[in-house]
Amino acid sequence: EALRGLRPEWSLCAFEDGKLATAYAAWPLTMRFNGEALPVAGVTGVGTLPIYRRRGYLRRIMKAHFEYLHEQGERPLAILLASLAAIYQRYGYAVVSTRNAYNTEPRYLQFPLARPVAGRLREVSDDEFELLVDLYRRFREERTGYIHRGRAMWEAGVLARPPAGGLLSKIVYEEAGEPLGYVIYIVEPPHGGSTGPGQRLVIRDLVWLTVSAYQAIWNYLANMDLVANIVWGWVPGDDPLPHLLLEPRMLRITSQDGLLARIVDVERALPGRRYHEESTLVFEVLDDLCSWNHGRWNMETTASETIISRTSEEPQLVMPVSTLAMLVCGQVSATEAARMGRLDVIEPETLPLWDRVMRTKYRPFCADLF
Repeated sequence: EALRGLRPEWSLCAFEDGKLATAYAAWPLTMRFNGEALPVAGVTGVGTLPIYRRRGYLRRIMKAHFEYLHEQGERPLAILLASLAAIYQRYGYAVVSTRNAYNTEPRYLQFPLARPVAGRLREVSDDEFELLVDLYRRFREERTGYIHRGRAMWEAGVLARPPAGGLLSKIVYEEAGEPLGYVIYIVEPPHGGSTGPGQRLVIRDLVWLTVSAYQAIWNYLANMDLVANIVWGWVPGDDPLPHLLLEPRMLRITSQDGLLARIVDVERALPGRRYHEESTLVFEVLDDLCSWNHGRWNMETTASETIISRTSEEPQLVMPVSTLAMLVCGQVSATEAARMGRLDVIEPETLPLWDRVMRTKYRPFCADLF
C-alpha cells in the first residue's frame, strides 16, 4: 500500500537465476533545505531476501543509483527513513535529524506561563483541504527536511483512514478568521471497543504559525476527558513543549534517528540551501563511493548566491561526506563534529565561521513516511 504509485523507472533491482534478490526504489521528491526547495531522491522499498544477503547486491545498486543521479544532475541529495541506520551509513548516509516521541496524559498538559489565546478552534470540513495545504506550506517554508506533499501523500499519510473503530479529526485555530495552525489526530477506543474512558489519542500532524496557535491546540488537547494517553510519534527536535510544561518529564520523551541523507553531488547539493552569512569555506571531502565528490572544494556564500568550485588550496576542515551532510542539514555544528571526531580541523580559528554559515533556522526534521 505504501508503495502504490511507484513507477517501474523509479526502481532498481538485483536478480539471481531469474529470481528477485534485492529491491530498491526512489520517489522524485522535493525537500525544504533551509528555506529553499531542493529536488531529492526519496529512497524507499529497500530490501534483500535473507538467502541472497552478503553478496554485495545492495552496494552495487546503491552505486549505480548514485552514478545515475550524478549523470542526470537533477537530484543531488538522496534521503530515506531507515529501518536500520547501520545499513545505510556504510554507503555515506548520515543521520541528519532526530525524531522524538511523546506519550503523556491530558492532566499533565499544564502551562505555568500560559499566554492568553484570542482566537478560536473549529473542525475542518472535508472540502477545506486547501486550507490544510496552505498552512503546511507556510509552516515548512523556512525549515529543513520537510517534504512537499502532493495530494496522494496527504491521503496516504496524515489524512489516511483511521483504524477500525477510530475517529479522524482535523482542528484549525483561527484569529479574526485567519487560520494560524492545525492539529490532525485520531482517537482510538479502549480495548473492548467501548466509548468510555481509556481512549488513546494519536497526533498525526501539528502545524502552528504563532505561539497562540500552539498554546490553543495544546489547551484543547488538555481537555480530552475520556483520553488516557496522548501519543505523538513524529516530534521535531526543537518542539517547544518540553520547555513550556509544568511537568515536562511526564511527556515520557523517547528519541531515535529520523531522516538520513546522502550527498550524491557536493557541487550541486551545497548551493541548494540558503545561507545567512557571507563567507569563504575551503574543505576536503572524503568519499570512496562517489569519486566526483572526493577532493578539495572552495565555497563562497552570500545571502543571495552560493558558488562552489574545485580548489588546490589548503582546506580548513577535512571530513567524510557523511559528516558534511550532517553540517549542511544543521544536525550538528562544525565545532560539535570536531569534538566528536567526525572531522579533522586544519584551521581551528575557522570553526566559529563554519558554525554560523551552516546553522539552519530550525532543527532538521521530516514529518512524513515515504
